[in-house]
Amino acid sequence: MRILVTGGTGYIGSHTCIELLNAGYEVLIIDNLSNSKHEVVDKIKKISNKNVVFYEADIRDNKKLYEIFEGNTIEAVIHFAGLKAVGESVKKPIEYYENNVTGTLTLLKAMQIHNIKKMVFSSSATVYGMTEKMPVTEEADLSAVNPYGRTKLMIEEILRDVYTSDNAWSISLLRYFNPIGAHESGLIGEEPKGVPNNLMPYIAQVAAGIRKELNVFGNDYPTKDGTGVRDYIHVMDLAKGHIKALEKIFNSTGVQAYNLGTGKGYSVLDVINTFEKVTQQQVLYKIVGRREGDVPILYADPSKANKELHWKAEKDLETMCRDTWNFIITKK
Repeated sequence: MRILVTGGTGYIGSHTCIELLNAGYEVLIIDNLSNSKHEVVDKIKKISNKNVVFYEADIRDNKKLYEIFEGNTIEAVIHFAGLKAVGESVKKPIEYYENNVTGTLTLLKAMQIHNIKKMVFSSSATVYGMTEKMPVTEEADLSAVNPYGRTKLMIEEILRDVYTSDNAWSISLLRYFNPIGAHESGLIGEEPKGVPNNLMPYIAQVAAGIRKELNVFGNDYPTKDGTGVRDYIHVMDLAKGHIKALEKIFNSTGVQAYNLGTGKGYSVLDVINTFEKVTQQQVLYKIVGRREGDVPILYADPSKANKELHWKAEKDLETMCRDTWNFIITKK
């Protein structure tokens, strides 16, 4: 059974491809390599000891996308491709809407034409906006507060409209919380181009001496130490959630949203302190002003995914930090 993975050489996409291959699926990757490297394809093959088909292409390229669909028998799509930095989205909203929303529409048109009506969509906890009731359930009000989150929310609404128009569609909306960690082999992990936008790769680069210090955005939030609280989940736990969601969409129709998180909230300083303890590396940091578009506290109620997908996050924060550092030192 062949699965198309858009953005499959990216951080979450590459780890999910390994889980797909381990589960016996054939994998076809489309990625424009805007925030990843071609060498990831070889690393996926090495870790899994299986082959993948790779196309360097942008999902907004109608002609190329149709060629790929015509040339392959595809059973379902796992859709990761998109720009993903909250701060950058505030500065470049047009680029985010054009890339994420337009790209998804182009992909959906190709799927519709080729009668492929099963999708697992890479959404985000940012669709919950400034919600105050914790933990967050899937029934919480949706009101994203930054352009990145709004692109995810718009796409969720588009997918619901697609199902309303044709009840043969089966779609899982996976709302990620904060993925960190790396594959236990140390061969793949989060490796952003340029300055990292996410906390853990920045911590790792400071510990490795690549960057001088970490900016901690705000210490005046209503949390135990004033820094923002998030639900950090190991990327391999997240990858396994996609396999469970895929199994679900093959056996049902409709649109369902699922939180993928641990259900635990850790502050920025919790993560820094745990990383230092586990790796014995110092992480220099300074407190700066809040970052526009950030919410103070956000962590998941993952009970729906536990119950309906038979999925649960298993790895703890120490393991997330250890695997991240292992990826950094393996690269050296």
